[in-house]
Amino acid sequence: MCLLDPYGLTLDWKVIQEAGTMQSLDIFINFPIYDININVLHHDQKTVLPLHIERMNAYWGDESWRSVAYEKSHGLFETMEEKVSNRRLAEAFRERLKTVAGFTRVPEPLPMRNGKGSIVYYLFFASHKGTAENIVTYIFDKFARQRI
Repeated sequence: MCLLDPYGLTLDWKVIQEAGTMQSLDIFINFPIYDININVLHHDQKTVLPLHIERMNAYWGDESWRSVAYEKSHGLFETMEEKVSNRRLAEAFRERLKTVAGFTRVPEPLPMRNGKGSIVYYLFFASHKGTAENIVTYIFDKFARQRI
């Protein structure tokens, strides 16, 4: 069991990839959506500091997050890019844990909120064991019901 609790976008995807490849390690990982929203997912990508792009690339493992984080919308005179919802970005990361890192069991993450109710990160669990997934899903569901 490993808890990956980065302070923002400070984790390198190689750690996650190695854990998935080992097939003997269960991980909890915080997906720092607040840091991502504040520092990376600006409406105008030209305003994002290169440092933050590098941190996101390292955390995600490559630049494929760009095609997931934005969707094109057609305005009256131009095509614009709009940021997808936090939930949708978290779901893309969940799929990445399965398809790229190779974890076979990745239940829906638990959104973790601050005192004002804003989601600051998503708590993910990834494993290769069905029993572990069942236990964590039970705990996540119980916690989510109590927070409502």
